[in-house]
Amino acid sequence: MKKNLRNILALALGLMTTVSFAQDMNVDSRTRIDMSGDGEKMSTAQRVTVGTTWGGDNWGIVLSSDVNYTTNDGTNGTLNANVYEAYASTDLFGFATMNIGRQALSYGSGVFVGTNDWAAQRNTTDGMTFAIDNDLVGLDLGLNSQSNEDGTSSLDNMWLNASKSQGDWSANLLYLSLANDGADANTAMGLDFTYSAMGGALDLNVSYNTTSFDGVDGDMMDVSGTYTVNDDMSLTAGMASVGEDGFTYLASGNMTGDWMSHGNLGQLAANEENLYVGGSYNMGDFSLSATMSTVTNTEDENYERSATDISVGYSLTDNASLSYRMVTDNNGGDTDTQYNWLTLTVTP
Repeated sequence: MKKNLRNILALALGLMTTVSFAQDMNVDSRTRIDMSGDGEKMSTAQRVTVGTTWGGDNWGIVLSSDVNYTTNDGTNGTLNANVYEAYASTDLFGFATMNIGRQALSYGSGVFVGTNDWAAQRNTTDGMTFAIDNDLVGLDLGLNSQSNEDGTSSLDNMWLNASKSQGDWSANLLYLSLANDGADANTAMGLDFTYSAMGGALDLNVSYNTTSFDGVDGDMMDVSGTYTVNDDMSLTAGMASVGEDGFTYLASGNMTGDWMSHGNLGQLAANEENLYVGGSYNMGDFSLSATMSTVTNTEDENYERSATDISVGYSLTDNASLSYRMVTDNNGGDTDTQYNWLTLTVTP
């Protein structure tokens, strides 16, 4: 405990020292109470993020840290701190912008690369990214390479992201080449397309993703539509499906885990289809949203998983909001699992 406190104080002192030279500072706090199960659980976790940004016309430095404190059922809590983002940015001869260091990246729908903001320990990438200035299409090139002590490569990853928006449509294409310990590269590709119809009242979304790992090809598709009834109400319906050879979810994506780790339904197995419907309604400071999911398997007519996700939110002030979330999931069996969270978010 004393060691953790010392590390946090040292990190805070470093941030305070640099703030006087920084051009911008940001802080946000999230306190979440986990009351899952039959109500007997009471775990409180707080995540405070402190960040600073400073630089000039063609360079910049970004530094932010997460401080997490967790208590379980009134017992002594655990305290830890880690660097969330730390990278330097510079202009490359007016041709591109280069970022080097630890970065929180998100591309397209976040299936392969996403920040997973639900978790206490969010996804980040240590490496280099190059944003190429191009009026025709947005291009991001990323590299992540590490070596063993003997000089051989232990990690050699590369990704390319292209994005384009025009009028009523937008598209994003992500390609990744992933290799470990000198092995042949595995690949992943995701294509996301969005089209706005009916004067912006209807948004159509298609996400098609493929993987090739150890010679096995996999695919996953998600097709959905969101209809805006009025300024306060919207309805969503869609289906996500995985092919017969399965699909490889990457650890840096937003769909790797489950309700506890990622705040969502999680991964689908081979031949599984998730039909989901939902809606949201805003009433001034109050907000309400609900999503019902039904997962079936095209090769097993007896399998059916159902989950309901309901959230109620209230804006306490311009800087603070309170939300309650309740999830019921039978996990494909006869017994429902209950999840309940109360979250207070404060942003100065």
